[in-house]
Parts: sequence; C-alpha cells; structure tokens
Amino acid sequence: MDLLQWPAMLVTVAASWLVASQRQGPRRWAFWLFLFSNVLWTLWGWHSQAWALVTLQFCLAAINLRGAHKNDG
Repeated sequence: MDLLQWPAMLVTVAASWLVASQRQGPRRWAFWLFLFSNVLWTLWGWHSQAWALVTLQFCLAAINLRGAHKNDG
C-alpha cells in the first residue's frame, strides 16, 4: 500500500499537464484523472492515517467536479 503514492503522484502530474490544454477534450480527461488521483491519494492517506491529506482530497474532488462541470459548459 505504501507504493500507492507513486502512481497517485504520476496521475496527478498527468492531470495537471492536461488541465492546461487549450482544447476541451484533454481538459475533460484531466478532471477525470484528477478524480482518480483523489481516490488514490485518499486510499494512501487512509492507510497512512494522514487525515489532513484525506480531507484535502475530498475538498479537491469537489473542486474537480466543479471544474469538470464548468469545462463542459
């Protein structure tokens, strides 16, 4: 479970790269990748008892859902 932080980091970096795209399609993928990274970080944070990180991921997931909605609109 400790190794989960590395895929979580890679997914977050990929999403960060895509969210800066000027095209809507890659940005749409970015928000889904961000949500996936939120899940991965939450799992890792729960395992590590990093409660601030878990709370942060719930907040960021809400922001990512808002961003996905605004990207489609």
